[in-house]
Amino acid sequence: MTRSAQPPLHPRHVAFDWGGVFTIGTFDGRSTGNVAERSGVSAEDIRESYFRHVRQLEVGAWTLPQFWDTLQQESGASLPYAEFEALYLGSIHDNAPMYALLASLPPQVRVGLLSNNYPVVSDHLRARPEFARFDALVFSNEIGVKKPDPQSFAALEAAMQCPAAQVAFVDDVQENIDAANAAGFHGLLYHHDDQAAFEAELAAWLDG
Repeated sequence: MTRSAQPPLHPRHVAFDWGGVFTIGTFDGRSTGNVAERSGVSAEDIRESYFRHVRQLEVGAWTLPQFWDTLQQESGASLPYAEFEALYLGSIHDNAPMYALLASLPPQVRVGLLSNNYPVVSDHLRARPEFARFDALVFSNEIGVKKPDPQSFAALEAAMQCPAAQVAFVDDVQENIDAANAAGFHGLLYHHDDQAAFEAELAAWLDG
């Protein structure tokens, strides 16, 4: 075996954010726009209430039905919960190149996810066939803290079952990359409009 073909002494792995990495655009913006259109209420009114309370979902303090009840009361929107949930989940717009990359990662590479996410949405994602490739799924609504809190990165390191220094963390928000670096991860800032450059950067890290 030549030197270049030898496996790295310390294997390297990768963990990802979800929104803005595995999705195109912002899930929150799309979902609030879709709810506004369906309910006939202005997007501004929906978003004023949505963004004021969404942290309750992100840390698991509220259920999704509880969140929707509050939005209806404050914005004047009126939809049955089941219709809202279907519209909410239907607002996910997949970033296909990232799912292709996920499927292409070598089996020896452990793959994680650290996402500020919501009840029902996290269950929906976990059930998707593509998510079987993840070795560790950490959702803020299930651990009670969200990025960039250091505790969220500690939870990721524990779930990955390897030192943070051996894991690249991919996110589309610089604040989260800074927090990942501070926690000992190798932060990689993602821009969906420069997929080829990102894939080359990640490959160089994994091969290093």
